[in-house]
Amino acid sequence: MIRSSLIVISLALAGCQSEAGPEFNEEASSAIQEFATTLRGALMQAMQEGGPIEAVEVCNTIAPEIAASLSEQYQFDIGRTSLKVRNPDNQPDEWETLVLKQFETRLKGGEDIAGISFSEVVDTEQGLQWRMMKAIPTEQACLTCHGATIAEPLQAIIDRYYPDDQATGFSAGQIRGAFTVSRPLGN
Repeated sequence: MIRSSLIVISLALAGCQSEAGPEFNEEASSAIQEFATTLRGALMQAMQEGGPIEAVEVCNTIAPEIAASLSEQYQFDIGRTSLKVRNPDNQPDEWETLVLKQFETRLKGGEDIAGISFSEVVDTEQGLQWRMMKAIPTEQACLTCHGATIAEPLQAIIDRYYPDDQATGFSAGQIRGAFTVSRPLGN
């Protein structure tokens, strides 16, 4: 959990601006891109082979496996979060909540959702961490499972896997959530 004061240490004060900051941002961006591409491919394949019910299976089992594999490959924690989570394991921490709210403000201000991201060094209970988030846009294909109206057989499957689901009511072009990456500062 992040300390309530959310002390943000500037990269310059941390003495890492010229070396680890840009390197972390580059690696985090690469991991996020790989996660997004891999997950999207798995979801599209599932939709083609078995429809939206199969896609829910991918989100339930494959997405965490992809995140774990990429976390090991890149040596940091990577995942997804949202202000309206489907999976309670993806609940945002205090810093992620603040960043997600900033993303919403940036989108309302006219910023292109594809470019909405943020990174900084954050003082957490575990020590200083590099943190990065990148917005996930809600696309038309997402609305089958995350829109205002979900077909009954699909809703029953979602309810079975995610009884406390909050991730519905979205429209295309909204922020569905964000990819989130963290790494201890010393790494």
